[in-house]
Amino acid sequence: MEKLATYQDIIKRILREYAQWKPTYGDIEVETVFDDVQGHYEMLYMGWEDRCRVHGTVIHVDIRNGKVWVQFDGTENGITDELVASGIPPEHIVLGFHSPYKRRFTPYAVQ
Repeated sequence: MEKLATYQDIIKRILREYAQWKPTYGDIEVETVFDDVQGHYEMLYMGWEDRCRVHGTVIHVDIRNGKVWVQFDGTENGITDELVASGIPPEHIVLGFHSPYKRRFTPYAVQ
């Protein structure tokens, strides 16, 4: 349980840090969504750029079976290095946006 709470805190802290950076274009809001019960964590953009609607996930991370699954990472540098630097071991991180075949070629968990 302690590991789970630590991972939740790390993920939420990182997403909050990213959420402080509002896009320089359009009238865009940044929102974080945290669901500790189901293990879902997201940061998304929503608003308008000129007459076009903007709505989409920038970061999506889940916690499944004690591992941190990076489902989507739309940041420039990626958040996995920050997760590791914050104390989550690479073998507890799964790059869910890669196919299981490709995951075995990364320094992270396959599943």
